[in-house]
Amino acid sequence: MAVTIEQIRMALGALDWTLDDWSKKTGLSSVGLSNIRTGTSQPQKKTMDTIIRVFEENGIEFIHEGVRRKPTIFDILTGSEGLQEFFNRVHEHASKNGGKIVMFGIDESLFIDIITPEFSQDYLARMTEVSQRRGDLEVLAIVCEGDTNFCASAYNEYRWISKDIFQAVLFYIYGETLAIMDFDTTPGPTIVLIKSLAITNAYRKQFQAFWNMAYPPPVNEEVKNECNK
Repeated sequence: MAVTIEQIRMALGALDWTLDDWSKKTGLSSVGLSNIRTGTSQPQKKTMDTIIRVFEENGIEFIHEGVRRKPTIFDILTGSEGLQEFFNRVHEHASKNGGKIVMFGIDESLFIDIITPEFSQDYLARMTEVSQRRGDLEVLAIVCEGDTNFCASAYNEYRWISKDIFQAVLFYIYGETLAIMDFDTTPGPTIVLIKSLAITNAYRKQFQAFWNMAYPPPVNEEVKNECNK
């Protein structure tokens, strides 16, 4: 099926991509893509194949009446670079959409060791700025009782859950994306991303049940030094 310029515009709208986003994803020049988007020029087959492939890799399906999102998108990130990419995606989503982000089973000192303290401090600063600028960002984290690595306390609300319920394989939810992280792989972690509203909503309900069971840490607990490495 031939893909039209109108379908390309619809795909860009569905993904909420700017021209710069589109250029970075495809590796094509923003000037050339702008001409394609406006219909000023017709892309060559190789260029159109690249555009279609990138859209499909990001969950867009071209159909006769237009475009639609694929019901479920799977993606896998690994290692330190994968974890940094994951947090960059979280920041991008938070910056554009706000809303509620939830996580269960996290150990922030482990995050810092893998993504490096420098990236961690930069990420925390960026997320704090988003929280202050938007005012509609809510971030909730369930950690193991006794854990006082409250590194993101500027914008994050923490609760403790008992050690017999706490699980080392954590899950993280933002928007329609569910991330499940396994830190026992090589290279670690392995992050499985599932973009499905039905699955995400089911896990949000599971998180809410855990949140209701969890409890705020004592007010006199101090943040550990791991946050300021």
